[in-house]
Amino acid sequence: MTDALKRLSDEGVAIWLDDLSRKRITSGNLAELIDQSHVVGVTTNPAIFQKAISGGEGYEQQLTDLATRKVTVEEALRMITTADVRDAADILRPVYDRTDGQDGRVSIEVDPRLAHNTPATIAEAKQLAWLVDRPNTLIKIPATKAGLPAITEVIGKGISVNVTLIFSLERYREVMDAYLAGLEKAKAAGLDLSLIHSVASFFVSRVDSEIDKRLDAVGTDEAKSLKGKAALANARLAYEAYEEVFSSDRWSALERVGANKQRPLWASTGVKDPAYKDTLYVDDLVAPNTVNTMPEATLDATADHGRITGDTVRGTYEQARAELDAVAKLGISYDDVVQLLEDEGVEKFEASWNDLLKSTEAELERLAPTEA
Repeated sequence: MTDALKRLSDEGVAIWLDDLSRKRITSGNLAELIDQSHVVGVTTNPAIFQKAISGGEGYEQQLTDLATRKVTVEEALRMITTADVRDAADILRPVYDRTDGQDGRVSIEVDPRLAHNTPATIAEAKQLAWLVDRPNTLIKIPATKAGLPAITEVIGKGISVNVTLIFSLERYREVMDAYLAGLEKAKAAGLDLSLIHSVASFFVSRVDSEIDKRLDAVGTDEAKSLKGKAALANARLAYEAYEEVFSSDRWSALERVGANKQRPLWASTGVKDPAYKDTLYVDDLVAPNTVNTMPEATLDATADHGRITGDTVRGTYEQARAELDAVAKLGISYDDVVQLLEDEGVEKFEASWNDLLKSTEAELERLAPTEA
């Protein structure tokens, strides 16, 4: 079952699971995926935690204790989520040690309501790193304009970062610049750069969802022929940018003192359109030194019938540019699409976080001891 996953790993793609829950930890399922399915990391986001905690299984005792202590709902939520991330990090610690810190990582996101507040994002990132207190944690910071200086500051303090919600090529270049600036700050502060790691989460399927909708509105045969191509083209050109930045003189100066490349991470790789093969954003985004974080359904589909045929990214750049140019010639604005997707991404995570706060508050009230 896992031959395709092994081939994917052998091609230099780190397989991370885009899901976490207490049940997955306590049942042994996460350890099993690490052992049998080549999973070497875990990502979380507010929507994942909302689903896990609202499902309830495994959380009642901790919620009861928190209710008894009369903690605030926000404190309760952070105690719950950081406990899950800490436990997952412990399970993945052998992978972290085996890969010299590159993998074996668990990501936890700053409060999405802070996405446009640089100082608060920095403060939250430092707090999360302290709360989880595991070397194999990545703190997720969104790639908003306000997030960019936060990335530099947090990396500069030696905290490893997963930059999330990247949709545009321009913003991705700004993210890589923010990372390098952070490494330069860390170097100036005398920190060991070899201990600092980062991934840049470039979102995939949502690009097709939005552009395909606009191609359908155009309605011509040419427009229909371009459906399902923009997301791959966008991601492949991101990898081209990665190759360029991490072969520059600026990077070489940091690499000489032990710095690690910021790997591209393919996020949102579950296919949204059932007309497309369910392993599309895995099979067609194989390149060295990348991460693909998959929901379990995509992981299972790849194990069952993924077609891993070697590098499917390098050598495609000219075609990718032509495909995005063809979309633009139909009057579909790339800049408009990627800004909309960033705005929607922040809003969706904020809505999930607010839903999670409400459901956690209701549970705390339900479990609170009655006053004598």
